[in-house]
Amino acid sequence: MTSALNAARATAPASIGNVGVGFDVLGLAFDAVRDSVTAHREAAPGVRLGKVSGLVETLPAEVNRNCALAAAAAVLEAAGADFGCRIDIHKGVPLSAGMGGSAASAVAAAGAVNALLETPFATLDLLLPAMAGERVSADPPPWDNVMASLLGGLVIAARLDPPLIRRLPLPTGIACILFHPERKIETRRARELLSDTIAKDIAVEHTRHIAGFVAGCASNDRELIASGLRDVFIEPQRLPLLPELAAVQAAASEAGALGCSFSGSGPSVFAWVPEEQAEACGAAMAEAFAAAGCGAKQYHAALICDGLRLEPMA
Repeated sequence: MTSALNAARATAPASIGNVGVGFDVLGLAFDAVRDSVTAHREAAPGVRLGKVSGLVETLPAEVNRNCALAAAAAVLEAAGADFGCRIDIHKGVPLSAGMGGSAASAVAAAGAVNALLETPFATLDLLLPAMAGERVSADPPPWDNVMASLLGGLVIAARLDPPLIRRLPLPTGIACILFHPERKIETRRARELLSDTIAKDIAVEHTRHIAGFVAGCASNDRELIASGLRDVFIEPQRLPLLPELAAVQAAASEAGALGCSFSGSGPSVFAWVPEEQAEACGAAMAEAFAAAGCGAKQYHAALICDGLRLEPMA
């Protein structure tokens, strides 16, 4: 018996890696934009690139240079599938933006190919195939964007081997604002800036912040969230990548944001803000970018959202 599906489409959201304080530990799905991947069953083994649309018109056709193709191939290999796939990719998430664009493509591709299997994998079992896709972008691949895009919401990597990832509670009445400046920062370059060591006092303060942030999310305590949503570990090392960040953070704080930091490795910047102050906060951050002579596109999204999602085919 074979699967009745000859084609399947899946989407996956953008994501905010680290969520400021949680370097390589926390990830947040950001549903303002999504990547969409359609997998077409083909008799010939292997994975091939089909149509590319959306924010880009071309992507690498080699499996080892394309996150979606690599993830699709990993699913087929894990399943021992006796068929191949043609993969169409619609990019809704900007590349090199700190919005998890590579992870969104990898997760969506893994989900689309998985739907073609006679016995599909459970969603959590797609983590490692999607990580194989993310490896194309950064090796070793960071977990934060992939796990958030896969599961949706706020996700923690509690253990890597064997993987233990879980969705965490999210506070109510909070919106997420993200600005994508007219810059590009590759994940590899941003990680190369980071020191291999950390001073004890910074380590203690960082631990205090991440504990306060997670506890605040779980208890819906905005004061705790605000106390913890400050990155004393990674952000100071990456400030040269976006000198405008300090002014944008000051504007966000003045407008009522609970916290503001890099999204992933940047250059995008996100802020958590009470819903009733989101419009004013977005305007203040936009003004700060403009005053610095840096154009930036603004996005808004709710904190709670779906991760990987199968979509109906026409």
